Amino acid sequence: MTFRTRVAAAIAVVVAIAVLLACLAAYKAARDALEGSADATLAAAYNAVYTPSRAGSQPDLVFPPRASGVDVFLWPLAGPADVPIDSEIRDAAQGKGPVVFQTTKTLNGQAVRELVAPVPAGTFYVNYTTGDADTTEAPLALVIYEGFSGVEARLHSLERDLLFLAALGILLAAIFGWLAARAALVPLGETTREIEDVATTLDVSHRMEEGTDDELGRLRRAFNKLLSEVEQSQDSQRQLILDASHELRTPLTSLRANAQVLGRLDELEHDDVSQLSTDMVAQVDELTVLVGDLTELTRGEHSPESPAPFDLAEMVNECTELAETHARTRQVTMEVTTTPCTVLARRDRVARAVGNLLDNAVKFSPEGGSVAVSCTDGVVTVEDQGPGIDDADLPKVFDRFYRSPRSRGLPGSGLGLAIVAQVAAEAGGSAEAGRSEALGGARVTLRLPVQRGF
Repeated sequence: MTFRTRVAAAIAVVVAIAVLLACLAAYKAARDALEGSADATLAAAYNAVYTPSRAGSQPDLVFPPRASGVDVFLWPLAGPADVPIDSEIRDAAQGKGPVVFQTTKTLNGQAVRELVAPVPAGTFYVNYTTGDADTTEAPLALVIYEGFSGVEARLHSLERDLLFLAALGILLAAIFGWLAARAALVPLGETTREIEDVATTLDVSHRMEEGTDDELGRLRRAFNKLLSEVEQSQDSQRQLILDASHELRTPLTSLRANAQVLGRLDELEHDDVSQLSTDMVAQVDELTVLVGDLTELTRGEHSPESPAPFDLAEMVNECTELAETHARTRQVTMEVTTTPCTVLARRDRVARAVGNLLDNAVKFSPEGGSVAVSCTDGVVTVEDQGPGIDDADLPKVFDRFYRSPRSRGLPGSGLGLAIVAQVAAEAGGSAEAGRSEALGGARVTLRLPVQRGF
């Protein structure tokens, strides 16, 4: 079943229910009005026949009444042969129950409307038709009735008319529901065709007309936002590939040149061979670092690992211990100040980011210099005694593959701080860079939201 059919069916069902309820209400109102009119006639006859507790010799009960169109009898003293004696009449003859109005059928199948009322013992009655006059010794049932077949016939006719109108209303509801659904879903069909065109052409630069603030407008805006995100992701991937190919070109060219030199190995001096080997190892190391950083960036964007709470200070201490092994080779001392705090993030990613900050600080510090590391309330700050970051470079230091002019001669891929910024964004934090007032070199700060209550 198509969506249009479901909408049309829903509209038809709602309208059909409304039509049926309206027909039922109209039928009930008509029946109540006709029965009410008949009951009013019976009640008037009852008031004319029965007036209990009269003073003097006047009877309490006089029948037949002067009003025409009704018949009266006392049961079990008398009763017409064609009116069935039901439980209501029997209860009234025992002095039970209130005055009752009911519709019944005679033995001949004719509908009658009855008023059944109890008459207590000791009631003085007169029957002008037979001339009888007496006082009842036991309770009796007073039954006043009139023909109701004509009313029943009119109600049956009304019932047929209303059923016909209900069927016609349901048919019209189905037709107009389908037409309404068709008209209402035209904009949705156009939107669907646009989406299908984008899926066919893969043109993520396409944008839909958002239109009004209704549900369809929300759908278009959501799809436009999705296209924007996809386009931005594609642009980022293209730029990453271009930057990576550019960065890979230099070490690969050097390796190719050195490999060509190896073809004349017998012509080289021993010192030249040693230098060639050292250069090739350094170039392979550079490629290894670059590939590792590219892998880390990609893993960060698509990793399925879930964040978990951990002690940031404990992790910073572990990273500092690892960094000190490299710092000792350059006589760089590391001063660490930490305060326990809990953050919610991916621990291995944060460890990689902190490790990058420490590696940069050691790399740019002079021999015999010092590095200051602090971790307090979710903020990790690393300062060094290196040349620092120029003001012109500050807006770009977290870009992928960006390397300042003074750092281009040093080993590295230009992706370390980009990974730091990515990790901070993933955890809902931030990364900042500036100049260290205490040590005079660079100061890089990683801020992560602290989890309270752990």
